[in-house]
Amino acid sequence: MKIKNNKRFSSLLLCMMLIVAMAFTSGCGKNEDKGGSQPSTSASQESPEIKLTVLGEGQTMFLFTVVDKDGNETDFEIHTDKKTVGDALLELKLIDGDDGDYGLYVKTVNGITADYDVDKTYWAFYVNGEYATAGVDSTDIEEGASYSFRVEK
Repeated sequence: MKIKNNKRFSSLLLCMMLIVAMAFTSGCGKNEDKGGSQPSTSASQESPEIKLTVLGEGQTMFLFTVVDKDGNETDFEIHTDKKTVGDALLELKLIDGDDGDYGLYVKTVNGITADYDVDKTYWAFYVNGEYATAGVDSTDIEEGASYSFRVEK
């Protein structure tokens, strides 16, 4: 009878150890978030180090990424006291464009111009990885959110 109890105890202990091991390994998997996640500033074997340029001064912080027509990304950490993303990026001279009937039409981002009349490219505005439903000049800054402009055709 003692041997039977030892086997049960051993089996129970083994099951508990497996459950604990699975709990630890499931939390350490790769983050497969598709866009809009905060960039990592540390290097790992799986991805190269992402360098953030910190710009501005203010109480509110947001992440801003520029993706050019070749897919090259430039990441910024923006600090501001402005209310809208457009005002913050204009103040830091990261965007430029023309005022139109529908708000600011962004033509230049981080010194790169996308001209629809020349090559059918334009700057698309994204909020947390999703195509924005409002213009950059009418999008209120959300603390900790990520915003991006990507050249698209």
